[in-house]
Amino acid sequence: MAEFLSRNEKRTKYCGEFTSADIGSKVTAMGWVQRQRDLGSLIFIDLRDRTGIIQLAFDDNTDRAVFDKAFKTRSEYVLSATGTVRPRGEGAVNKNIPTGEIEIAVESLKVLGTAETPPFEIVENSDVRTDLRMKYRYLDLRRPDVQYNLLMRSRISKLTRDFYTENGFIDIETPYLVKPTPEGARDYLVPSRVHNGKFYALPQSPQLYKQLLMVSGFDRYFQIARCFRDEDLRADRQPDFTQIDLEMSFVTVDDIMEVNERFLKFIFHEIKGIDIEHPLKRMTYREAMLRFGSDKPDLRFGMEIVDLTDILRNCAFKVFAGAIANNGYIRAINVKNGAKFSRKEIDALAVFAASYKAKGVAWYKSAGGEISSSYAKFLTDEENSAVREAVGFEDGDLILIIADREKVVCDTLGALRCHMARKMDLIRRDDYKLLWITDFPLFEKDDETGEIDATHNPFTMPVEDDIQYLDSDPLKVNSTAFDIVINGTEAGGGAMRINDPALQDHVLRAIGIPEETARAKFGFLMDAYKYGAPPHGGMAFGLDRLVTLLLGLDDIRDVIAFPKMQNASELMSECPNIADPQSLEDLGIAVVRSEE
Repeated sequence: MAEFLSRNEKRTKYCGEFTSADIGSKVTAMGWVQRQRDLGSLIFIDLRDRTGIIQLAFDDNTDRAVFDKAFKTRSEYVLSATGTVRPRGEGAVNKNIPTGEIEIAVESLKVLGTAETPPFEIVENSDVRTDLRMKYRYLDLRRPDVQYNLLMRSRISKLTRDFYTENGFIDIETPYLVKPTPEGARDYLVPSRVHNGKFYALPQSPQLYKQLLMVSGFDRYFQIARCFRDEDLRADRQPDFTQIDLEMSFVTVDDIMEVNERFLKFIFHEIKGIDIEHPLKRMTYREAMLRFGSDKPDLRFGMEIVDLTDILRNCAFKVFAGAIANNGYIRAINVKNGAKFSRKEIDALAVFAASYKAKGVAWYKSAGGEISSSYAKFLTDEENSAVREAVGFEDGDLILIIADREKVVCDTLGALRCHMARKMDLIRRDDYKLLWITDFPLFEKDDETGEIDATHNPFTMPVEDDIQYLDSDPLKVNSTAFDIVINGTEAGGGAMRINDPALQDHVLRAIGIPEETARAKFGFLMDAYKYGAPPHGGMAFGLDRLVTLLLGLDDIRDVIAFPKMQNASELMSECPNIADPQSLEDLGIAVVRSEE
Protein backbone atom coordinates (compact mmCIF):
# COMPACT_ATOMS: atom_id res chain seq x y z
CA MET A 1 0.00 0.00 0.00
CA ALA A 2 1.24 3.46 -0.88
CA GLU A 3 2.45 5.67 1.95
CA PHE A 4 1.79 9.39 2.40
CA LEU A 5 4.14 12.33 2.59
CA SER A 6 4.00 14.20 5.86
CA ARG A 7 3.18 17.89 5.69
CA ASN A 8 6.79 18.93 6.33
CA GLU A 9 8.43 16.26 4.15
CA LYS A 10 9.91 17.90 1.05
CA ARG A 11 12.65 16.93 -1.35
CA THR A 12 15.94 18.73 -0.84
CA LYS A 13 16.87 18.77 -4.51
CA TYR A 14 16.05 17.07 -7.76
CA CYS A 15 17.89 13.78 -8.21
CA GLY A 16 20.30 15.07 -10.82
CA GLU A 17 21.20 18.19 -8.84
CA PHE A 18 23.14 16.53 -5.99
CA THR A 19 26.91 17.07 -6.10
CA SER A 20 30.01 16.31 -4.06
CA ALA A 21 29.37 19.58 -2.21
CA ASP A 22 26.41 17.81 -0.51
CA ILE A 23 28.61 15.13 1.09
CA GLY A 24 27.79 14.92 4.80
CA SER A 25 24.38 16.60 4.38
CA LYS A 26 21.14 14.94 5.35
CA VAL A 27 18.82 15.13 2.32
CA THR A 28 15.56 13.85 0.89
CA ALA A 29 15.25 12.68 -2.70
CA MET A 30 12.06 11.66 -4.51
CA GLY A 31 11.48 9.95 -7.83
CA TRP A 32 10.97 6.70 -9.72
CA VAL A 33 13.01 3.51 -9.42
CA GLN A 34 15.10 3.13 -12.57
CA ARG A 35 16.46 -0.19 -11.32
CA GLN A 36 17.14 -2.09 -8.12
CA ARG A 37 20.27 -4.20 -7.60
CA ASP A 38 20.20 -6.77 -4.79
CA LEU A 39 23.73 -7.87 -3.82
CA GLY A 40 22.68 -9.71 -0.67
CA SER A 41 23.99 -7.54 2.13
CA LEU A 42 23.89 -4.52 -0.18
CA ILE A 43 21.01 -3.04 -2.14
CA PHE A 44 21.39 -0.19 -4.60
CA ILE A 45 18.49 1.72 -6.15
CA ASP A 46 18.87 4.17 -9.01
CA LEU A 47 16.28 6.87 -8.32
CA ARG A 48 15.23 8.92 -11.36
CA ASP A 49 13.40 12.17 -12.02
CA ARG A 50 13.47 14.54 -14.98
CA THR A 51 16.91 15.91 -14.03
CA GLY A 52 18.77 12.61 -13.77
CA ILE A 53 19.63 9.77 -11.38
CA ILE A 54 20.94 9.53 -7.82
CA GLN A 55 22.01 6.22 -6.28
CA LEU A 56 20.40 5.12 -3.02
CA ALA A 57 22.46 2.75 -0.86
CA PHE A 58 21.24 0.24 1.76
CA ASP A 59 23.76 -1.82 3.75
CA ASP A 60 24.41 -3.44 7.15
CA ASN A 61 24.02 -0.07 8.87
CA THR A 62 20.54 0.46 7.42
CA ASP A 63 17.53 -0.10 9.67
CA ARG A 64 16.22 -3.62 8.95
CA ALA A 65 12.68 -2.46 8.16
CA VAL A 66 14.05 0.09 5.69
CA PHE A 67 16.32 -2.55 4.14
CA ASP A 68 13.41 -4.97 3.72
CA LYS A 69 11.31 -2.27 2.11
CA ALA A 70 14.12 -1.53 -0.34
CA PHE A 71 14.35 -5.27 -1.12
CA LYS A 72 10.69 -5.28 -2.21
CA THR A 73 10.86 -2.27 -4.51
CA ARG A 74 10.64 -2.77 -8.25
CA SER A 75 11.15 -0.69 -11.39
CA GLU A 76 8.96 2.44 -11.55
CA TYR A 77 8.00 2.40 -7.88
CA VAL A 78 7.73 5.97 -6.59
CA LEU A 79 9.94 6.59 -3.53
CA SER A 80 10.86 9.22 -0.99
CA ALA A 81 14.27 8.52 0.53
CA THR A 82 15.97 10.41 3.35
CA GLY A 83 19.59 9.90 4.27
CA THR A 84 23.13 11.27 4.23
CA VAL A 85 25.09 11.99 1.08
CA ARG A 86 28.42 10.17 1.00
CA PRO A 87 31.12 9.43 -1.59
CA ARG A 88 30.81 6.14 -3.42
CA GLY A 89 33.18 3.36 -2.52
CA GLU A 90 36.49 2.88 -4.27
CA GLY A 91 35.97 1.53 -7.79
CA ALA A 92 32.22 2.25 -7.66
CA VAL A 93 32.29 5.69 -9.31
CA ASN A 94 30.05 5.97 -12.38
CA LYS A 95 31.59 8.50 -14.76
CA ASN A 96 28.60 8.29 -17.14
CA ILE A 97 26.30 10.37 -14.93
CA PRO A 98 26.86 13.73 -13.17
CA THR A 99 26.03 12.24 -9.74
CA GLY A 100 28.30 9.22 -10.27
CA GLU A 101 30.72 10.09 -7.46
CA ILE A 102 28.12 10.16 -4.67
CA GLU A 103 25.21 8.21 -3.21
CA ILE A 104 22.65 8.60 -0.44
CA ALA A 105 22.98 6.26 2.54
CA VAL A 106 19.27 5.84 3.19
CA GLU A 107 17.93 6.09 6.74
CA SER A 108 14.19 6.23 6.01
CA LEU A 109 12.20 5.17 2.96
CA LYS A 110 8.61 5.65 1.85
CA VAL A 111 6.89 3.90 -1.06
CA LEU A 112 4.65 6.64 -2.42
CA GLY A 113 3.37 4.53 -5.29
CA THR A 114 3.75 0.96 -6.51
CA ALA A 115 3.98 -0.07 -10.17
CA GLU A 116 3.24 -3.07 -12.33
CA THR A 117 5.93 -4.25 -14.71
CA PRO A 118 5.86 -1.67 -17.54
CA PRO A 119 5.25 -2.87 -21.13
CA PHE A 120 8.71 -1.59 -22.11
CA GLU A 121 11.86 -0.52 -20.33
CA ILE A 122 12.03 3.16 -19.43
CA VAL A 123 15.43 3.91 -20.92
CA GLU A 124 16.89 6.49 -23.28
CA ASN A 125 16.53 5.90 -27.05
CA SER A 126 14.49 2.76 -26.47
CA ASP A 127 13.79 0.72 -29.63
CA VAL A 128 10.07 0.27 -29.02
CA ARG A 129 7.26 0.17 -31.58
CA THR A 130 5.64 3.57 -32.04
CA ASP A 131 2.11 2.27 -31.47
CA LEU A 132 3.16 0.74 -28.12
CA ARG A 133 4.89 3.96 -27.09
CA MET A 134 1.78 5.99 -27.92
CA LYS A 135 -0.54 3.54 -26.14
CA TYR A 136 1.49 4.05 -22.94
CA ARG A 137 2.59 7.59 -23.70
CA TYR A 138 2.66 8.56 -20.00
CA LEU A 139 5.40 5.93 -19.57
CA ASP A 140 7.16 6.91 -22.77
CA LEU A 141 7.28 10.49 -21.46
CA ARG A 142 9.41 9.31 -18.53
CA ARG A 143 12.27 8.48 -20.90
CA PRO A 144 15.11 11.02 -20.56
CA ASP A 145 15.38 11.73 -24.30
CA VAL A 146 11.64 12.38 -24.66
CA GLN A 147 11.65 14.59 -21.56
CA TYR A 148 14.60 16.51 -22.98
CA ASN A 149 12.62 17.24 -26.16
CA LEU A 150 9.69 18.68 -24.23
CA LEU A 151 11.92 20.64 -21.87
CA MET A 152 13.63 22.19 -24.89
CA ARG A 153 10.24 22.96 -26.45
CA SER A 154 9.30 24.77 -23.24
CA ARG A 155 12.52 26.78 -23.39
CA ILE A 156 11.97 27.67 -27.06
CA SER A 157 8.42 28.83 -26.26
CA LYS A 158 9.70 31.06 -23.47
CA LEU A 159 12.44 32.53 -25.68
CA THR A 160 9.84 33.17 -28.37
CA ARG A 161 7.61 35.09 -25.99
CA ASP A 162 10.59 37.03 -24.67
CA PHE A 163 11.77 38.02 -28.16
CA TYR A 164 8.45 39.22 -29.55
CA THR A 165 7.47 41.00 -26.33
CA GLU A 166 10.79 42.84 -26.30
CA ASN A 167 10.18 43.86 -29.94
CA GLY A 168 6.88 45.54 -29.20
CA PHE A 169 4.46 42.71 -29.99
CA ILE A 170 1.34 42.27 -27.85
CA ASP A 171 0.33 38.74 -26.81
CA ILE A 172 -3.43 38.46 -27.53
CA GLU A 173 -5.51 35.28 -27.46
CA THR A 174 -8.08 34.64 -30.18
CA PRO A 175 -11.13 32.32 -29.93
CA TYR A 176 -11.12 28.53 -30.32
CA LEU A 177 -14.81 28.43 -31.30
CA VAL A 178 -15.09 30.33 -34.58
CA LYS A 179 -17.18 30.60 -37.71
CA PRO A 180 -16.41 27.99 -40.41
CA THR A 181 -14.44 29.65 -43.25
CA PRO A 182 -12.51 28.26 -46.23
CA GLU A 183 -8.77 28.23 -45.49
CA GLY A 184 -7.51 25.32 -47.56
CA ALA A 185 -8.32 22.31 -45.37
CA ARG A 186 -11.44 20.80 -43.87
CA ASP A 187 -12.68 22.29 -40.61
CA TYR A 188 -13.23 20.39 -37.39
CA LEU A 189 -16.84 21.25 -36.56
CA VAL A 190 -18.25 21.71 -33.07
CA PRO A 191 -22.05 21.49 -32.72
CA SER A 192 -23.82 24.13 -30.64
CA ARG A 193 -26.37 22.95 -28.07
CA VAL A 194 -27.72 26.46 -27.50
CA HIS A 195 -28.02 27.23 -31.23
CA ASN A 196 -29.40 23.87 -32.28
CA GLY A 197 -28.44 22.84 -35.80
CA LYS A 198 -25.59 25.33 -36.02
CA PHE A 199 -21.86 24.71 -35.72
CA TYR A 200 -18.68 26.35 -34.61
CA ALA A 201 -15.37 25.43 -36.24
CA LEU A 202 -12.04 24.98 -34.53
CA PRO A 203 -9.66 27.54 -36.08
CA GLN A 204 -7.29 26.35 -38.80
CA SER A 205 -5.33 29.47 -37.86
CA PRO A 206 -6.12 32.82 -36.19
CA GLN A 207 -6.01 34.41 -39.67
CA LEU A 208 -9.19 36.52 -39.66
CA TYR A 209 -8.94 37.54 -36.03
CA LYS A 210 -5.36 38.74 -36.30
CA GLN A 211 -6.32 40.84 -39.30
CA LEU A 212 -9.20 42.31 -37.29
CA LEU A 213 -6.71 43.16 -34.53
CA MET A 214 -4.82 45.23 -37.09
CA VAL A 215 -8.04 47.07 -37.92
CA SER A 216 -8.47 47.57 -34.15
CA GLY A 217 -5.15 49.37 -33.83
CA PHE A 218 -2.99 46.67 -32.19
CA ASP A 219 -0.21 47.15 -34.71
CA ARG A 220 2.01 44.30 -33.47
CA TYR A 221 0.21 41.12 -32.37
CA PHE A 222 1.52 37.64 -31.59
CA GLN A 223 0.45 34.49 -29.82
CA ILE A 224 1.54 30.87 -29.55
CA ALA A 225 -1.70 29.57 -31.01
CA ARG A 226 -3.36 26.18 -31.19
CA CYS A 227 -4.67 25.34 -34.69
CA PHE A 228 -6.80 22.51 -36.06
CA ARG A 229 -6.96 21.08 -39.58
CA ASP A 230 -8.77 17.95 -40.76
CA GLU A 231 -6.23 16.85 -43.36
CA ASP A 232 -4.20 13.78 -44.23
CA LEU A 233 -1.28 13.34 -41.86
CA ARG A 234 2.43 12.80 -42.42
CA ALA A 235 5.61 13.11 -40.38
CA ASP A 236 5.38 16.91 -40.06
CA ARG A 237 1.59 17.24 -39.63
CA GLN A 238 -0.88 16.74 -36.79
CA PRO A 239 -4.63 17.48 -36.69
CA ASP A 240 -4.04 19.81 -33.72
CA PHE A 241 -0.80 21.71 -33.79
CA THR A 242 0.84 24.91 -32.55
CA GLN A 243 2.11 27.91 -34.44
CA ILE A 244 3.94 31.11 -33.55
CA ASP A 245 1.45 33.55 -35.03
CA LEU A 246 2.06 37.26 -35.63
CA GLU A 247 0.77 40.24 -37.58
CA MET A 248 2.07 43.79 -38.15
CA SER A 249 0.56 47.05 -39.43
CA PHE A 250 2.09 49.87 -41.50
CA VAL A 251 4.79 47.56 -42.82
CA THR A 252 6.13 46.04 -46.03
CA VAL A 253 7.20 42.47 -46.76
CA ASP A 254 10.81 43.47 -45.99
CA ASP A 255 9.79 44.70 -42.52
CA ILE A 256 8.11 41.38 -41.70
CA MET A 257 11.08 39.39 -42.94
CA GLU A 258 13.58 41.54 -41.06
CA VAL A 259 12.06 41.09 -37.60
CA ASN A 260 11.57 37.38 -38.13
CA GLU A 261 15.11 36.92 -39.39
CA ARG A 262 16.26 38.45 -36.13
CA PHE A 263 14.01 36.02 -34.27
CA LEU A 264 15.57 33.07 -36.09
CA LYS A 265 19.08 34.42 -35.48
CA PHE A 266 18.21 34.79 -31.77
CA ILE A 267 16.65 31.34 -31.39
CA PHE A 268 19.44 29.52 -33.27
CA HIS A 269 22.06 31.26 -31.17
CA GLU A 270 20.31 30.49 -27.88
CA ILE A 271 19.41 26.86 -28.66
CA LYS A 272 22.15 25.68 -31.02
CA GLY A 273 24.96 28.15 -30.39
CA ILE A 274 24.92 28.86 -34.13
CA ASP A 275 25.18 32.34 -35.64
CA ILE A 276 23.19 32.07 -38.86
CA GLU A 277 23.84 34.40 -41.79
CA HIS A 278 21.82 37.59 -41.68
CA PRO A 279 20.09 38.70 -43.87
CA LEU A 280 18.92 35.32 -45.13
CA LYS A 281 19.18 34.22 -48.73
CA ARG A 282 16.07 34.85 -50.89
CA MET A 283 14.92 32.82 -53.87
CA THR A 284 11.82 33.21 -56.01
CA TYR A 285 9.31 30.39 -56.26
CA ARG A 286 10.09 30.02 -59.97
CA GLU A 287 13.84 29.79 -59.42
CA ALA A 288 13.38 27.21 -56.65
CA MET A 289 11.20 25.03 -58.86
CA LEU A 290 13.61 25.22 -61.81
CA ARG A 291 16.78 24.57 -59.79
CA PHE A 292 15.49 22.20 -57.11
CA GLY A 293 12.04 21.00 -58.22
CA SER A 294 10.55 22.15 -54.92
CA ASP A 295 9.30 25.30 -53.22
CA LYS A 296 11.11 24.11 -50.08
CA PRO A 297 14.57 23.22 -51.38
CA ASP A 298 17.19 21.58 -49.22
CA LEU A 299 20.43 23.48 -49.85
CA ARG A 300 22.68 21.23 -47.76
CA PHE A 301 23.75 19.40 -50.91
CA GLY A 302 24.01 20.16 -54.64
CA MET A 303 22.51 17.95 -57.35
CA GLU A 304 20.71 20.89 -58.96
CA ILE A 305 18.27 20.31 -61.79
CA VAL A 306 19.44 21.04 -65.34
CA ASP A 307 17.08 21.75 -68.25
CA LEU A 308 17.84 19.64 -71.34
CA THR A 309 14.74 20.55 -73.34
CA ASP A 310 16.47 22.68 -75.95
CA ILE A 311 19.40 20.26 -76.28
CA LEU A 312 17.06 17.32 -77.00
CA ARG A 313 14.30 19.15 -78.83
CA ASN A 314 15.00 17.34 -82.11
CA CYS A 315 16.25 14.00 -80.78
CA ALA A 316 15.00 10.66 -82.11
CA PHE A 317 14.23 9.11 -78.69
CA LYS A 318 10.43 8.73 -78.61
CA VAL A 319 10.10 9.30 -74.86
CA PHE A 320 11.88 12.64 -75.08
CA ALA A 321 10.29 13.68 -78.36
CA GLY A 322 6.81 12.80 -77.10
CA ALA A 323 7.21 14.93 -73.98
CA ILE A 324 8.30 17.94 -76.02
CA ALA A 325 5.44 17.43 -78.50
CA ASN A 326 3.01 17.65 -75.57
CA ASN A 327 4.54 20.93 -74.36
CA GLY A 328 6.52 19.08 -71.71
CA TYR A 329 10.10 19.42 -70.51
CA ILE A 330 13.22 17.28 -70.22
CA ARG A 331 15.30 17.88 -67.11
CA ALA A 332 18.00 16.00 -65.24
CA ILE A 333 20.11 15.71 -62.13
CA ASN A 334 23.68 14.44 -61.96
CA VAL A 335 24.32 12.11 -59.03
CA LYS A 336 28.06 12.50 -58.42
CA ASN A 337 29.72 9.11 -57.85
CA GLY A 338 26.34 7.49 -58.50
CA ALA A 339 27.63 4.96 -61.03
CA LYS A 340 28.08 2.52 -58.14
CA PHE A 341 24.30 1.94 -58.11
CA SER A 342 23.35 -1.37 -59.71
CA ARG A 343 20.82 -1.81 -62.51
CA LYS A 344 18.38 -3.24 -59.96
CA GLU A 345 18.78 -0.17 -57.73
CA ILE A 346 18.32 2.15 -60.71
CA ASP A 347 15.18 0.28 -61.81
CA ALA A 348 13.82 0.79 -58.29
CA LEU A 349 14.09 4.54 -58.87
CA ALA A 350 11.44 4.22 -61.61
CA VAL A 351 9.06 2.79 -59.01
CA PHE A 352 9.89 5.70 -56.71
CA ALA A 353 9.31 8.18 -59.55
CA ALA A 354 5.96 6.60 -60.41
CA SER A 355 4.57 7.79 -57.06
CA TYR A 356 5.04 11.32 -58.41
CA LYS A 357 3.20 10.39 -61.66
CA ALA A 358 6.37 10.09 -63.75
CA LYS A 359 6.20 7.43 -66.46
CA GLY A 360 9.82 6.42 -66.03
CA VAL A 361 13.41 7.48 -65.36
CA ALA A 362 15.97 7.66 -68.17
CA TRP A 363 19.54 7.14 -66.99
CA TYR A 364 23.18 7.21 -68.03
CA LYS A 365 26.26 6.16 -66.09
CA SER A 366 29.92 5.48 -66.67
CA ALA A 367 32.33 3.55 -64.46
CA GLY A 368 35.96 3.22 -65.55
CA GLY A 369 34.96 4.36 -69.01
CA GLU A 370 32.36 1.58 -69.35
CA ILE A 371 29.08 3.26 -70.35
CA SER A 372 25.58 1.92 -69.75
CA SER A 373 22.36 3.81 -70.39
CA SER A 374 18.65 3.48 -71.08
CA TYR A 375 18.67 6.15 -73.78
CA ALA A 376 22.18 6.90 -75.10
CA LYS A 377 21.90 4.63 -78.16
CA PHE A 378 18.91 6.66 -79.40
CA LEU A 379 20.84 9.94 -79.35
CA THR A 380 23.55 11.23 -81.62
CA ASP A 381 27.10 11.56 -80.32
CA GLU A 382 26.63 15.34 -80.35
CA GLU A 383 23.43 15.11 -78.26
CA ASN A 384 25.00 12.73 -75.74
CA SER A 385 28.03 14.97 -75.46
CA ALA A 386 25.85 18.06 -74.98
CA VAL A 387 23.84 16.32 -72.20
CA ARG A 388 27.02 15.30 -70.37
CA GLU A 389 28.47 18.79 -70.63
CA ALA A 390 25.24 20.44 -69.47
CA VAL A 391 25.04 18.40 -66.25
CA GLY A 392 28.79 18.45 -65.53
CA PHE A 393 29.14 14.69 -65.99
CA GLU A 394 32.37 12.90 -65.03
CA ASP A 395 33.31 9.25 -65.09
CA GLY A 396 31.66 7.58 -62.08
CA ASP A 397 28.55 9.76 -62.17
CA LEU A 398 24.90 8.84 -62.78
CA ILE A 399 22.51 11.03 -64.80
CA LEU A 400 18.78 10.73 -64.07
CA ILE A 401 16.35 12.30 -66.55
CA ILE A 402 12.59 12.91 -66.38
CA ALA A 403 10.56 13.91 -69.47
CA ASP A 404 6.94 14.94 -68.81
CA ARG A 405 4.65 17.82 -67.95
CA GLU A 406 6.47 20.52 -65.98
CA LYS A 407 4.75 19.81 -62.66
CA VAL A 408 5.56 16.10 -62.90
CA VAL A 409 9.16 16.85 -63.86
CA CYS A 410 9.62 19.28 -60.96
CA ASP A 411 7.92 17.07 -58.37
CA THR A 412 9.78 13.94 -59.43
CA LEU A 413 13.27 15.41 -59.73
CA GLY A 414 12.77 17.41 -56.54
CA ALA A 415 11.96 14.19 -54.70
CA LEU A 416 14.67 12.19 -56.48
CA ARG A 417 17.47 14.60 -55.53
CA CYS A 418 16.51 14.33 -51.85
CA HIS A 419 16.09 10.55 -52.13
CA MET A 420 19.52 10.15 -53.70
CA ALA A 421 21.11 12.53 -51.18
CA ARG A 422 19.83 10.33 -48.36
CA LYS A 423 21.06 7.16 -50.09
CA MET A 424 24.47 8.77 -50.67
CA ASP A 425 24.59 10.04 -47.07
CA LEU A 426 25.14 13.62 -48.23
CA ILE A 427 23.00 15.32 -45.57
CA ARG A 428 24.60 16.55 -42.36
CA ARG A 429 22.19 16.99 -39.45
CA ASP A 430 24.36 19.65 -37.84
CA ASP A 431 24.28 21.80 -40.99
CA TYR A 432 21.52 24.43 -41.26
CA LYS A 433 20.56 26.18 -44.48
CA LEU A 434 17.82 28.81 -44.23
CA LEU A 435 16.23 30.83 -47.01
CA TRP A 436 13.12 32.74 -47.97
CA ILE A 437 11.01 31.61 -50.94
CA THR A 438 9.21 34.61 -52.45
CA ASP A 439 6.90 35.56 -55.32
CA PHE A 440 4.52 32.64 -55.10
CA PRO A 441 1.71 32.50 -57.66
CA LEU A 442 -1.46 34.00 -56.17
CA PHE A 443 -3.57 31.23 -57.72
CA GLU A 444 -3.10 27.61 -58.71
CA LYS A 445 -5.06 25.42 -61.10
CA ASP A 446 -6.31 21.98 -60.13
CA ASP A 447 -5.02 19.50 -62.75
CA GLU A 448 -8.11 17.31 -62.44
CA THR A 449 -10.98 19.81 -62.14
CA GLY A 450 -9.39 22.78 -63.90
CA GLU A 451 -10.65 25.03 -61.10
CA ILE A 452 -8.59 27.97 -59.86
CA ASP A 453 -7.98 28.36 -56.14
CA ALA A 454 -5.84 30.53 -53.87
CA THR A 455 -2.33 29.15 -53.46
CA HIS A 456 -2.09 30.31 -49.83
CA ASN A 457 -5.35 31.89 -48.64
CA PRO A 458 -7.84 34.26 -50.31
CA PHE A 459 -6.75 37.22 -48.15
CA THR A 460 -3.21 37.39 -49.63
CA MET A 461 -2.30 40.65 -51.35
CA PRO A 462 -1.37 40.35 -55.05
CA VAL A 463 1.77 42.01 -56.36
CA GLU A 464 0.63 45.51 -57.30
CA ASP A 465 1.82 45.34 -60.92
CA ASP A 466 -0.04 42.04 -61.46
CA ILE A 467 -3.50 43.19 -60.33
CA GLN A 468 -4.28 44.09 -63.95
CA TYR A 469 -4.27 40.35 -64.84
CA LEU A 470 -6.86 39.24 -62.25
CA ASP A 471 -9.58 38.89 -64.89
CA SER A 472 -7.66 38.28 -68.11
CA ASP A 473 -4.92 35.87 -66.91
CA PRO A 474 -5.21 35.09 -63.17
CA LEU A 475 -2.47 32.41 -63.24
CA LYS A 476 -0.04 35.16 -64.22
CA VAL A 477 -0.65 37.04 -60.94
CA ASN A 478 2.06 36.72 -58.30
CA SER A 479 1.45 37.25 -54.60
CA THR A 480 3.27 38.93 -51.75
CA ALA A 481 3.42 35.55 -49.98
CA PHE A 482 6.69 34.12 -48.70
CA ASP A 483 7.86 31.00 -46.89
CA ILE A 484 10.81 30.39 -44.59
CA VAL A 485 12.53 27.11 -45.47
CA ILE A 486 14.97 25.33 -43.16
CA ASN A 487 16.81 22.28 -44.49
CA GLY A 488 14.10 21.40 -46.98
CA THR A 489 11.20 21.93 -44.58
CA GLU A 490 8.70 24.75 -44.70
CA ALA A 491 9.03 26.14 -41.20
CA GLY A 492 6.65 29.06 -41.68
CA GLY A 493 5.05 31.41 -44.11
CA GLY A 494 3.31 34.72 -44.44
CA ALA A 495 2.21 37.54 -46.72
CA MET A 496 0.87 41.03 -46.94
CA ARG A 497 -2.94 41.05 -46.62
CA ILE A 498 -5.59 42.68 -48.75
CA ASN A 499 -6.95 45.73 -46.92
CA ASP A 500 -9.16 47.11 -49.71
CA PRO A 501 -12.76 45.73 -49.78
CA ALA A 502 -13.05 46.17 -53.55
CA LEU A 503 -9.81 44.29 -54.21
CA GLN A 504 -10.86 41.56 -51.78
CA ASP A 505 -14.12 41.12 -53.71
CA HIS A 506 -12.14 40.99 -56.95
CA VAL A 507 -9.81 38.22 -55.69
CA LEU A 508 -12.70 36.17 -54.32
CA ARG A 509 -14.50 36.37 -57.66
CA ALA A 510 -11.34 35.18 -59.42
CA ILE A 511 -11.45 31.91 -57.44
CA GLY A 512 -15.15 31.45 -58.04
CA ILE A 513 -16.55 32.73 -54.73
CA PRO A 514 -19.52 35.02 -55.54
CA GLU A 515 -20.16 38.10 -53.42
CA GLU A 516 -23.15 36.62 -51.58
CA THR A 517 -21.13 33.52 -50.60
CA ALA A 518 -18.19 35.65 -49.51
CA ARG A 519 -20.42 37.83 -47.35
CA ALA A 520 -22.03 34.78 -45.76
CA LYS A 521 -18.63 33.32 -44.83
CA PHE A 522 -16.54 36.33 -43.81
CA GLY A 523 -18.62 39.42 -44.32
CA PHE A 524 -17.58 40.62 -40.84
CA LEU A 525 -14.00 41.02 -42.08
CA MET A 526 -15.06 42.84 -45.24
CA ASP A 527 -17.30 45.13 -43.18
CA ALA A 528 -14.39 45.92 -40.85
CA TYR A 529 -12.30 47.06 -43.81
CA LYS A 530 -14.86 49.80 -44.48
CA TYR A 531 -13.82 51.55 -41.27
CA GLY A 532 -10.16 52.13 -42.05
CA ALA A 533 -7.89 49.11 -42.44
CA PRO A 534 -4.14 49.85 -42.36
CA PRO A 535 -1.72 48.07 -44.68
CA HIS A 536 -0.78 44.94 -42.77
CA GLY A 537 0.81 41.53 -43.07
CA GLY A 538 2.30 38.81 -40.98
CA MET A 539 3.40 35.24 -40.80
CA ALA A 540 3.33 32.10 -38.70
CA PHE A 541 6.00 29.59 -37.78
CA GLY A 542 5.05 25.98 -37.11
CA LEU A 543 6.30 25.67 -33.53
CA ASP A 544 6.26 21.87 -33.66
CA ARG A 545 8.28 21.88 -36.89
CA LEU A 546 10.71 24.53 -35.65
CA VAL A 547 11.46 22.61 -32.45
CA THR A 548 11.84 19.38 -34.45
CA LEU A 549 14.36 21.06 -36.76
CA LEU A 550 16.32 22.67 -33.92
CA LEU A 551 16.62 19.31 -32.13
CA GLY A 552 17.60 17.43 -35.30
CA LEU A 553 14.61 15.09 -35.17
CA ASP A 554 12.54 13.60 -38.01
CA ASP A 555 9.00 13.49 -36.63
CA ILE A 556 7.05 16.27 -34.89
CA ARG A 557 5.42 13.63 -32.66
CA ASP A 558 8.74 13.54 -30.79
CA VAL A 559 8.21 17.12 -29.55
CA ILE A 560 4.47 16.86 -28.74
CA ALA A 561 3.39 15.50 -25.37
CA PHE A 562 0.34 13.59 -26.58
CA PRO A 563 0.45 13.32 -30.39
CA LYS A 564 -1.93 11.60 -32.79
CA MET A 565 -1.06 8.66 -35.03
CA GLN A 566 -1.12 8.75 -38.84
CA ASN A 567 -4.87 8.02 -38.84
CA ALA A 568 -5.53 10.99 -36.49
CA SER A 569 -6.28 8.73 -33.52
CA GLU A 570 -4.77 8.95 -30.06
CA LEU A 571 -4.14 5.40 -28.82
CA MET A 572 -3.71 6.21 -25.15
CA SER A 573 -7.17 7.72 -24.53
CA GLU A 574 -8.75 5.94 -27.53
CA CYS A 575 -10.01 9.07 -29.23
CA PRO A 576 -11.94 9.80 -31.33
CA ASN A 577 -14.70 7.67 -29.89
CA ILE A 578 -18.46 7.21 -29.94
CA ALA A 579 -20.44 10.03 -28.32
CA ASP A 580 -22.97 9.46 -25.59
CA PRO A 581 -26.49 9.10 -27.14
CA GLN A 582 -27.93 11.68 -24.75
CA SER A 583 -25.28 14.21 -25.77
CA LEU A 584 -26.15 13.67 -29.43
CA GLU A 585 -29.85 14.09 -28.67
CA ASP A 586 -29.17 17.35 -26.80
CA LEU A 587 -27.29 18.59 -29.86
CA GLY A 588 -29.96 17.45 -32.31
CA ILE A 589 -27.50 15.17 -34.12
CA ALA A 590 -28.24 11.79 -35.70
CA VAL A 591 -25.19 9.72 -36.67
CA VAL A 592 -25.29 7.98 -40.04
CA ARG A 593 -22.57 5.35 -40.16
CA SER A 594 -20.73 4.88 -43.45
CA GLU A 595 -20.42 1.39 -44.89
CA GLU A 596 -17.04 -0.19 -44.24
